[in-house]
Amino acid sequence: MSRGLNKVTLIGNVGNAPEVRTTAGDVKVATISLATNETFKNAAGNKVTTTQWHRLTAWRGLAEIAEKYVTKGSKLAVTGSLQYSKYTDKENVERYSTEIVIDELILLDPAPVATPA
Repeated sequence: MSRGLNKVTLIGNVGNAPEVRTTAGDVKVATISLATNETFKNAAGNKVTTTQWHRLTAWRGLAEIAEKYVTKGSKLAVTGSLQYSKYTDKENVERYSTEIVIDELILLDPAPVATPA
């Protein structure tokens, strides 16, 4: 028997406020753009930072959490699985899309501190 594993773990910052919609079946879905950065020294010894952008999709309860608590700049840790899809755009060109369907979402920003009135 052969088993596979499709699991992704990312920690990064949200690029824009989540886009939340409700499907025809009354199910919430959120799309989140997440940036991850890697910093290293190149051959010349200069510090270089690269950024990778990831498209995340959250369903149901996780979409509701994203809608309520995730904002542009939020720091998140997520785990999920890679999903690939192919579609034809308006100009009849085949396009490919990669997304991460979130199984777990952890808000890493500190909780706001209530100030006395």
